[in-house]
Amino acid sequence: MNTNIASLEPKALWEYFHALTQIPRPSKNEGAAIDFVEKEGKKLGLETIKDEVGNVIIRKPATPGMENTKGVVLQGHLDMVPQKNSDKKHDFDKDPIEAYEEDGWVKANGTTLGADNGMGVAAALAVLQSKDLQHGPVEALFTVDEETGMTGANALKPGILQGDILINMDSEDEGELYVGCAGGTDANAVFTYMEEEFSAESKAFKISITGLKGGHSGMDIILQRGNANKLLFRLLKHLVAYDHVRLSSIDGGSLRNAIPREAFAEIAVPADKVEEVKSTIEHFEEIFTNELKNVEPELSLIIEDIEPPHFVMDEMTQDDLINSIQACPNGVIRMSTDMPGLVETSLNLAIVKSHTKEVEVKALIRSSVDTAKEEVESTLESIFLLGGAHVWFDGQYPGWKPNMNSEILKTMQKVYQDKWGKIPEIKAIHAGLECGILGSAYPNWDMISFGPTINFPHSPDEKVNVETVGKFWNFLVETLKNIPKK
Repeated sequence: MNTNIASLEPKALWEYFHALTQIPRPSKNEGAAIDFVEKEGKKLGLETIKDEVGNVIIRKPATPGMENTKGVVLQGHLDMVPQKNSDKKHDFDKDPIEAYEEDGWVKANGTTLGADNGMGVAAALAVLQSKDLQHGPVEALFTVDEETGMTGANALKPGILQGDILINMDSEDEGELYVGCAGGTDANAVFTYMEEEFSAESKAFKISITGLKGGHSGMDIILQRGNANKLLFRLLKHLVAYDHVRLSSIDGGSLRNAIPREAFAEIAVPADKVEEVKSTIEHFEEIFTNELKNVEPELSLIIEDIEPPHFVMDEMTQDDLINSIQACPNGVIRMSTDMPGLVETSLNLAIVKSHTKEVEVKALIRSSVDTAKEEVESTLESIFLLGGAHVWFDGQYPGWKPNMNSEILKTMQKVYQDKWGKIPEIKAIHAGLECGILGSAYPNWDMISFGPTINFPHSPDEKVNVETVGKFWNFLVETLKNIPKK
């Protein structure tokens, strides 16, 4: 194990990435990262701009002889997804990421690594710092809050950036060039319940589903991993129907764009049903383990005694909530018929969490087809309205339509083939890259996305392959040398 990741090659990129791991930067709290890149731009003597929401733009002039090259915007986002294992003590607002290299991969100790999108940010900074690269006019665009709202991309004003080509560095498979992405919508439902006294004839227990892998709700949705919320409510429906269990609280999932890895419920069980409930939970653990053994080998379902809560939810709302979650679709809805292997439409039932007299439900719908996204919105609205919830949709962002005649696409295909002897794969991605939003503000841009190989982003298993980081960097360097003339 090597904890000195700053010593890896290419050195400048890894030094910047290591610096980013030491800066807390969860979405909506990336102020220190904003300050870091802004100070770095000024330290390098480059024109540096920070806009009203915290996006940072740094301009570097062309190297001699490259002045007539089209301008390039290198883009990455500053924030990272804060996910950790339940047994890991870590405050993402204060603590650095404990990164290390092992067997050719850089990983983090019990938390997300932040290679998504620290790798893109580090690569852009390394280009700005370098004194020996050949390139035309370069602008580095560092956006904020990509993971929870694309706030930075949405707030970017037209006319500030001068480039002709956008190179987004937020993709996660080396050897692939991305030319399109899915759009998305945040779905919200709120159930309001009445509190009823906890029965003195009942016993209180906590049910925990843990050990799931989770992952990126776009990139990893095709892997058919378990969704902790869906599993828990499948169990709760049985317990309520057959064992007269009452629900007191629920806490499942934490982020819209992460497949929920853990879910917890506090329940009241009639005294004469305790052994039956425990037996049912053992049986469901066997069911879940058997169904998901190939994708969730660490799945755990346990029940434990707790102090009696003060109340349970009223029975009607409890039943409406459980039936609605049970009916809610989840996972891959439809595969693309235009691009084999690409998920067209999906839904991640991300969060189900109780508060005082309310239960909030949050889901993320993704689709590369706007009308298909609207159809899933309609389905969810019907399900939750029938359950008596208040339902609304927000956070909509557009997809990015592929342009197979793109000049930067042809350039990068040729560069890759000349350097490594093969043509990179051309793909669209079932995730919300910022390109769709940025392209609406700068419709003249020729856009592409690429990056090193990053496995399991948005989960504590996140890791980036060291060898592919080197190829990613060399590919970027050669691309900048070969940008078309104006």
